[in-house]
Amino acid sequence: MITVDCAEPQRLAEFWTAALGVAVAADYPEFVMLERPPSGGPKLGFQRVPEPRAGKNRIHVDFGAEDREAEVRRLVGLGAAELGQHSVPGVEWTVLEDPEGNVFCVAGKGAH
Repeated sequence: MITVDCAEPQRLAEFWTAALGVAVAADYPEFVMLERPPSGGPKLGFQRVPEPRAGKNRIHVDFGAEDREAEVRRLVGLGAAELGQHSVPGVEWTVLEDPEGNVFCVAGKGAH
């Protein structure tokens, strides 16, 4: 499981359950754990911490998508913010932030 420190675990879990198409597996006042995504990968957990995030995430989640642009539009519609697009030969990715500013990426095959 990957655990994300945050200010409001339940609020952040609402975004991520919609983004991943999963349900909440456990909900405690200070911690929320999601189900494992149907496509595989680790579970996500959200843990309340008192201090705000400072600087860039030291770890972030990358997702793959057949239609990266459509997936980015869907995630932005759920509350993510798009930060930029990048590419290397064969792969393109979009950097986003969740509603608490945690960075994550959506990647897809590039045109290179």
